Amino acid sequence: MITIIDYGLGNIQAFVNVYKRLHIPVAVAKCADELEGASKLILPGVGAFDHAIERLNASRMRPVLNELVQEKKIPVLGICVGMQILADSSEEGTLPGLGWVPGSVRSFKAIPQLKDLALPHMGWNDVSPAPGSSLFKGFEADARFYFLHSYFFDCAQANNIAATSSYGLDFSCAVRAGNVYGVQFHPEKSHHFGVGLLKNFAEL
Repeated sequence: MITIIDYGLGNIQAFVNVYKRLHIPVAVAKCADELEGASKLILPGVGAFDHAIERLNASRMRPVLNELVQEKKIPVLGICVGMQILADSSEEGTLPGLGWVPGSVRSFKAIPQLKDLALPHMGWNDVSPAPGSSLFKGFEADARFYFLHSYFFDCAQANNIAATSSYGLDFSCAVRAGNVYGVQFHPEKSHHFGVGLLKNFAEL
């Protein structure tokens, strides 16, 4: 069962619709009890880092999610800000992240040579998957996804970078640490590329 974590952020129905079209069982969890039976989790998110952490805390799902992901090793896919809160911290806020993937979230503007870069990074961009990256199976050499963000995930360990894209610099647009996956782009807005990625996640 693919379970979408609904803590008030992200287009939950878009993910539900994709999985229904693929005939893959899907459910939505708005409270801890509804996480029962999940075999995979999707953590969407839009907006600011601290607000996302506050909403997740307020949902009271966080302790159960920690247990499912860190102890039971249930695969989880963070999307957009849902990916960023997988980190330890963010330059966008002051609250600690989930800490499931070592690293921090940085602002493009914090890098001196990028001070004139137009933000947000918005629209379609090429993605270069790391060799053997299971999320990108089937379109390793021809992957394009839709982005909308002003911050990027700076992995503490290079082996956690699952894919890169380029906007002023090469940045990690997908991460992986064991059973934890994250993508900065929006698969639900990325047509057949996004559908393929969500299908790959379901088949891990």
